[in-house]
Amino acid sequence: MNMPPESGNSRAAADRSPAVRRAKNRLFHWLSVAVACCSVGVLLTLLTVIGLRGFRHLDLGFLTSAPSRHAAEAGMGPAIWGSVWICLTCTLCALPIGVGTAIFLEEYRPVSVVGRKIFGLIQLNITNLAGVPSIVYGILGLTVFVQWFGVAGHANEPLFTIGQKWYDSFIDETGQALLVRVSGRDAPEVSVSESLEYRSESGRPATVQVTPEAEIAPVRTAIDTFAETLTDALSDVIEPGSNLSAEATAGLVIDALRTVALPTDDRPHAAMVDRWASLAMQASGQTGRDYRRAMRAVKTAVYTEMSKAALPNVLSAKAAATRTDRKAFYYVQIPFGRGVLAGGLTLMLVVLPVLIVSAQEALRGVPSSLRQGSLALGATRWQTIYRMTLPAAIPGIMTGAILSISRAIGEAAPILIIAGIVFIRFTPHHLMDEFTAMPLQIFDWAGRPQEDFHDVAAAGILVLLGVLLTFNATAVLLRHKYQRGNQ
Repeated sequence: MNMPPESGNSRAAADRSPAVRRAKNRLFHWLSVAVACCSVGVLLTLLTVIGLRGFRHLDLGFLTSAPSRHAAEAGMGPAIWGSVWICLTCTLCALPIGVGTAIFLEEYRPVSVVGRKIFGLIQLNITNLAGVPSIVYGILGLTVFVQWFGVAGHANEPLFTIGQKWYDSFIDETGQALLVRVSGRDAPEVSVSESLEYRSESGRPATVQVTPEAEIAPVRTAIDTFAETLTDALSDVIEPGSNLSAEATAGLVIDALRTVALPTDDRPHAAMVDRWASLAMQASGQTGRDYRRAMRAVKTAVYTEMSKAALPNVLSAKAAATRTDRKAFYYVQIPFGRGVLAGGLTLMLVVLPVLIVSAQEALRGVPSSLRQGSLALGATRWQTIYRMTLPAAIPGIMTGAILSISRAIGEAAPILIIAGIVFIRFTPHHLMDEFTAMPLQIFDWAGRPQEDFHDVAAAGILVLLGVLLTFNATAVLLRHKYQRGNQ
């Protein structure tokens, strides 16, 4: 049944009445407040739960120590430095490319029909790439940056290197590398009368005298005897499967060490005592066959330590020579492999669309009168961009950079494809070095079945949030600085 015109007019009049409009306004206001409170409440709940579980692990040791297979000793120092390395690489590569692309698309628009079509295709692709899942960029980075499409050799056998130095590493029959030196030869042979100039791994020059095996054998026999005596002494004070505390075990080990004399001294050096005590403590918790294997490991370690102390700068004539290398901080290889540079460039692909689009919007927000006035005064197009347009657009460009780098810090999928879940206890030393990142380390801890590692993962989340807020705050301060300068 159709509504009479009078009824429709009366409803429209009621909607226009001040009381109804005020009621709708209040309803929408409180609905917005309720939605905002729910969102903030969920966020605060999550942060509270994560904070309660992870706050007890937050200390300086957690920030600086390396990951461990024991939750109480685990830290994320290498992961923090790895994230800093790849994010700096991403920023240094993405900002010039992104801003340059935005300037080209906004300030150098083509006039011809073909040029406009190409411009539209490029713009469409950039807009679409902003919505591509990050895992796709990880696969692209693995193919392009890590493997170089398979046409430039293998990462373990690179086609081209810069900053790599080869050394001759002489290894004696105990398996320890005595000294290394810069070499252009392959596996050189040494004679008994030869005196060789070397550079140690620390870079310091040294001289090595090649000694006949007959002169080295008695010293090694004395060291071997001492290691056997030490093993027997440790076996007397540490029972297999004993539940002694670490402090009690350390005390027993040190007492045992004090009863054994070095072949060249009445008492072992303090540093050696500490080293052997820690080795024996690691073995003390083992039982049965594992315990005996651990004690043999203690004996081998003691033998190596004493060989370094009793046979300094001595090379046996039976020593074998192998090839090893050291890489400088500027080391680069092709293909890049699963290193920092590949990870940073992959993140660059992830953030470039967002950075380009935000930079374009910032350039569009610059009044056209600035360009026209500059061109009217005789400035070239590049002078206008460099001195007028770009400085005025820097605040908006910084906003895009904030969003882009914030996304890069928290990305896990593309870095997982590039680096993988690996147990890394060192920080990168060059752009080709292996790395881990904070999201990967958190993912590793959260996936372990032990509940203690979940608490460590919560602490890692707090650190990631802190680093993210630090990066954002720095970028926001830079943005406000440029805004004040342009006003």
